Amino acid sequence: MANFAKPSAPRFSVEVYQNEFLPEGGREVHAIVTVTSTGGATATRAAVGRDPAAVVIMVDCSGSMEYPPEKMRGAREATAAAIDTLRDGTSFAVIAGTHVAKEVYPGRGRLAVAGPVTRTEAKEALHGLEAGGGTAIGTWLRLADGLLRGSAAPIRHGILLTDGRNEHEDPAVLRATLDACAGRFTCDARGVGTDWEVKEVMGIANALLGSANIVADPARLTEDFTRMMEKVMGKEVADVALRLWTPVGAEIQYVKQVAPAVQDLTGRRTGAGPRAGDYPTGSWGDECREYHVCVRVPPAAVGQEMLAARASMVLPGPPGGQPTVLGQGLVRAVWTSDPAASTAINAQVAHYTGQAELAQAIQQGLQARKLGDVGGATAKLGRAVQLASVSGNADTARLLAKVVDVVDAAAGTVRLKAKVADADEMTLETRSIQTVRVKKI
Repeated sequence: MANFAKPSAPRFSVEVYQNEFLPEGGREVHAIVTVTSTGGATATRAAVGRDPAAVVIMVDCSGSMEYPPEKMRGAREATAAAIDTLRDGTSFAVIAGTHVAKEVYPGRGRLAVAGPVTRTEAKEALHGLEAGGGTAIGTWLRLADGLLRGSAAPIRHGILLTDGRNEHEDPAVLRATLDACAGRFTCDARGVGTDWEVKEVMGIANALLGSANIVADPARLTEDFTRMMEKVMGKEVADVALRLWTPVGAEIQYVKQVAPAVQDLTGRRTGAGPRAGDYPTGSWGDECREYHVCVRVPPAAVGQEMLAARASMVLPGPPGGQPTVLGQGLVRAVWTSDPAASTAINAQVAHYTGQAELAQAIQQGLQARKLGDVGGATAKLGRAVQLASVSGNADTARLLAKVVDVVDAAAGTVRLKAKVADADEMTLETRSIQTVRVKKI
């Protein structure tokens, strides 16, 4: 007889790293809020019962996917591998995307439930994926949204693959679609080959709280899709928000996720009662994320102290009910006359400020390079090399070395390479937002 573990509540721990000391009259408080989630799967799946997650895979089937034919073949094989990775009971569907969106499996506006039979049927249906037509990504997302809204699953996720630009749809339509879908499901976006637009793919992932990446070689799609689906299957808690409360006179200046990737959440605030706001963080598995919170407080005299903000991770409650607080941490402000105390920079804050600057320097440097601004590109990418070296971000340093010749990493002295492969430049830009955590001493 099977022995079932007793369901346990999802566990979130919240730690705050900051220098709470301000000089007399000082007003800006910076803190890194570290959130760790563990052990939520049993409780969440038990509460949901049969329908733990719903996933829609959107495959680009535009005409360019046949050039070379390895792209379309790789997309079919990768989608089949993702279907094999689905956990039993997961609701799923496959969409073929061109200038219109078509249901490939199961069809008739519904989702299938993963099991041996439906997996086999779905993989058979993939033989019908053929390249031809244009690209209108908003139509793909709207169809995925409609399918996912029909599911009661708490984890609602999309995987989107494209090889080209969104040429058959007005950019405003895609933006409106992303605004409409935000908060309803998360989505990982992938670009295959090198003929797609990095900012477009990253914009989709950013709006829908997912990841973006390049798969330059179609032969690597299966590996990437399998890894993505494994991560989705590991999600345990949905619709978690970072709630920030501030006292009278204090206000949030910005909120940024800084690990594992940089993502600005400032503009996504929704009201959550008097002096409180929620910032969406999407779905969680067993993982750790970090957020940089900047609070502006009223000026005060030496010796005074105050609670600058209270950071809580919350799950929405039932209609009319109270949310569940999963974890909480406090941000403090203490005014001092000791200049050594008030000017010290917390190691975590310094590290992630540098990581955010690193991402910005890469993006600005690559843009300057595209515009032919050699001086600007050299300066920005040199600064990026310096920041990557100081922070120990070895992966980013390796990507930078494919775009510039590094003369002195510590000083940020570089020379632009005369020729750079499109794949190397696009990989650097796409992965520029990925960060490394502070090294534990």
